[in-house]
Amino acid sequence: MNHPMCPCLWFDQNAQEAAAFYCSVFPNSRLLQESPMAVTFLVNGTKLMALNGGLTYQINPAISFSTTAAAKRRFCAFIPILSEQGQVLMPLDKYDWSPKYAWVVDRFGVSWQLDMDPINSPQKVVPSLLFANAKSGEVKNALTHYSRIFPDSRILMEAPYPPSAQQPEGALLFAQFKLSGFIFNSMSSSIPHDFDFCPAVSFVIEADTQETIDYFWEQLGAGGQFGRCGWLADRFGVSWQVIPAMLSALMNDPEKAPRVVQAFLAMDKLDLETLQNA
Repeated sequence: MNHPMCPCLWFDQNAQEAAAFYCSVFPNSRLLQESPMAVTFLVNGTKLMALNGGLTYQINPAISFSTTAAAKRRFCAFIPILSEQGQVLMPLDKYDWSPKYAWVVDRFGVSWQLDMDPINSPQKVVPSLLFANAKSGEVKNALTHYSRIFPDSRILMEAPYPPSAQQPEGALLFAQFKLSGFIFNSMSSSIPHDFDFCPAVSFVIEADTQETIDYFWEQLGAGGQFGRCGWLADRFGVSWQVIPAMLSALMNDPEKAPRVVQAFLAMDKLDLETLQNA
């Protein structure tokens, strides 16, 4: 059984501004739901969440977002729009893996990998996990770990390091995998970086039952760190939010919302019955 999942971006009180910006830049994009705390929206048909979290965490390139544009003119226009007041990490050029590719950071700190090659699936925005520094050899272990936890998971592609890279035999440079119907990329870097996974980019799992909440909370949190309000970091440092699927409806009920928020803020793992009865 697939469980709905979406990336969540942590902003410093400008989530609405960021969501409106992305909806103006990318095709097939629109706002879905908005509150003072969070915004959900589509980018190129893929659901994302933006959270007004404050200054505690800052987005970095450890998790970026790969997307594409079928029309060459539109693709080339993305680069200056997204990088304005941001940064170009890899300029638009031909690379070994793509005839036209660029990696940019926008003015909100979100990293985008733009590839001219089409994405042959309905999911047109794919989060990319960069395993760097001490984690650079963990891509294969991460694939195995996540595939064991998530139902209906599947490894779509594995690309090992070439022999010239002098990496351990079988070490993966790149992989693509699907967890509960949602596609991820994972990459390894042997170059030192001054960033790592952090809660500024997390992945929200919507669970229908308390049993499912318990399962993902325990399995993903094992060897990692449990947090408050349904948040946890797994053994690789990637952050997840395990929430009831009905939480959005509860939070949008004007009569129940204040009590739901009060109950929500007092929890670590979320308790579905307590939230329903708040």
